[in-house]
Amino acid sequence: MKEEKKQPRVLVFSTPTCPHCKHVKSYLRKNNIQFKDIDVSRDQSAARDMMRRSGRQGVPQIDINGRIVVGFNRRKINQLLGL
Repeated sequence: MKEEKKQPRVLVFSTPTCPHCKHVKSYLRKNNIQFKDIDVSRDQSAARDMMRRSGRQGVPQIDINGRIVVGFNRRKINQLLGL
């Protein structure tokens, strides 16, 4: 019997025009990782929250169970997701 892995809590801070954001979301979908997409261009309080978490402005930023990855760092994303 295969053991069910607990789904990680994943937030993706992005903007609609960011190509790297699209790559991150596509990569997560391809790996069946559920995530909440937060458009920081439309939500200023989310943009402030993102800055508070990472100290950085650029997108994409991925919060995986409270650990922040800035940019599409596939190695770090895989490590935090156990892929």
